[in-house]
Amino acid sequence: MTIDPEQLGQSSRELAAMLRNLRKQAGLSGDRLAARCNMSQSKVSRIENGRVRPSLVDLERILTALDAPAPLMAEASALARIAATEWQDARGMRRKGLDKKQLELAALEAASTEFRFFLLSMLTTLLSTPEYIRASLAHIPGDHSKAVAKKLERQEILYDRAKRFTFILTEQAIRSPFLPDYAMAMQIDRLASLSHLPNIQIGVVPLGTRMPGCPLNTFTVYNGRLATVETTAGVMVFRDPRDIRMHLEEFAAYEGIALFGEAAREKLADWSTACRS
Repeated sequence: MTIDPEQLGQSSRELAAMLRNLRKQAGLSGDRLAARCNMSQSKVSRIENGRVRPSLVDLERILTALDAPAPLMAEASALARIAATEWQDARGMRRKGLDKKQLELAALEAASTEFRFFLLSMLTTLLSTPEYIRASLAHIPGDHSKAVAKKLERQEILYDRAKRFTFILTEQAIRSPFLPDYAMAMQIDRLASLSHLPNIQIGVVPLGTRMPGCPLNTFTVYNGRLATVETTAGVMVFRDPRDIRMHLEEFAAYEGIALFGEAAREKLADWSTACRS
């Protein structure tokens, strides 16, 4: 499916208008449609007014009740998928202040209990030392002291035993020299230390490992319900179950080839020693 970025702001309204028009063309009131769908009239109204994004099940029930033709069902399904996708522009996030983005992430992390991170080219904030965090922001003009402080505050969530974290890191993500050798060694040592926490799994994928497919982006899946994909230009947020399932399947494939536990810590120790030497 090709997504026009302009559609990301319009698809919810287009889907709502389509469903409303289909109901009217079928000669049904909101009450009658709600009865046919076994759904409350207020929910139908909120969907038709764009105040509620229908789930795939909701959408199928409504379209079936309206006896919509197959081409319209396909079009509505495509609109629903786009409506469940959000684009967060990197320049816009910087204009608002990077500390504001950290508050948004902290809220998402507080509401989630299971996290899956695939880290392709660099480390995520939750695993980073203060030096690494500052280095990761060095290319962006401005004072980032607030953002650094918020990033460090977010790390406290790693020690919440009610939350489960799985991090898959490529060797490139771990060893890319963002810092001087001694500081990189400390960063790698932090990864090994965190791997001992009972609610955290850290998997490493050494160079030379045959990859299942061709990884293109860093991504995170929260609770199996929301996925974020990071690009140079910004972040894509996916909520459609089909997109979530795709990322879960990709993550499982990388999980199957990663080294965990003592095998991972041995690799980390080797790489840390190489930095120090």
